[in-house]
Amino acid sequence: MKAFSNRKFIFIGLLPAMAIYTLFVFVPVIWSTYYSFFNWSGIGEATFIGLNNYVEIFRDPIFWTALKNNIIFVLASVFGQIPLALVVAILVVKKSGMLSRFVRTAVFMPMVMSTVVIGMIWQYIYHPQIGILNFLLDKLGLSNWQLVWLSEDYGMYSLIPPLIWSFVGLYLIIFIAALQNIPGEIHDAAELDGATGARKLFSVTLPMIKGTIMVAIVLCISGSLKSFDLVYIMTRGGPAHSTELLATYMYNSTFSSYRYGFGSAISTTIVLISLILIGISQWLISWKSKSKSNG
Repeated sequence: MKAFSNRKFIFIGLLPAMAIYTLFVFVPVIWSTYYSFFNWSGIGEATFIGLNNYVEIFRDPIFWTALKNNIIFVLASVFGQIPLALVVAILVVKKSGMLSRFVRTAVFMPMVMSTVVIGMIWQYIYHPQIGILNFLLDKLGLSNWQLVWLSEDYGMYSLIPPLIWSFVGLYLIIFIAALQNIPGEIHDAAELDGATGARKLFSVTLPMIKGTIMVAIVLCISGSLKSFDLVYIMTRGGPAHSTELLATYMYNSTFSSYRYGFGSAISTTIVLISLILIGISQWLISWKSKSKSNG
């Protein structure tokens, strides 16, 4: 009876949040999926066209360019933000003091800034005439390295540093909280058994926060696939669609021609791609863990 009452209390506590989530997240996703099978301008009558919107998407070369760019964003986020945040979190937790608090604040600072501001800052950094990056290269005698950073050839890769810089603080805070929640007795027991340094890190610390790392990877993948504002402010998907992402492709395809049915099909495709990538990442992590345990 006590267990039942506890579950009932938990269910009642979660009910308002679940209701809000269902109303503002789940229902719009279903609604968008429904309209993806229609030719609809946003007003007036919608005409059912079956899978024509999806056929058009997969035949559009811009979609494949956007998908490739989004995969680059996902890889850059997973292998850039998470390892960097994890290393900084370990150092910050290990070395407490004024420097540790300063590093924590400095890394987290971009998270409280508007993405529009971040995009404008990096636009000025990359500016070919007045940008600080080309200015520093010139002063260091590396004028041959000066580039038009947001051009068709280099734009996509130039977006990766601001992407990592703007979101690494989120995962830093998540990992710091996870590391601080590891009981001190476990560290003491590991040291008594002779596990110190790198051995303690890989045998005790990282396995203890494995669940947090998996959650961070899911957040990283889903966040990268819906990246929009930073790219839209800096390049608007150009030049020549070279920095087009799935979200900017959806925006440009929907609101420039008022094709809301087509835009709904793109958004549904983004959701499906997100689920596939998240599923693959979780399977790879589980498979690697099982391989280590069997070995």
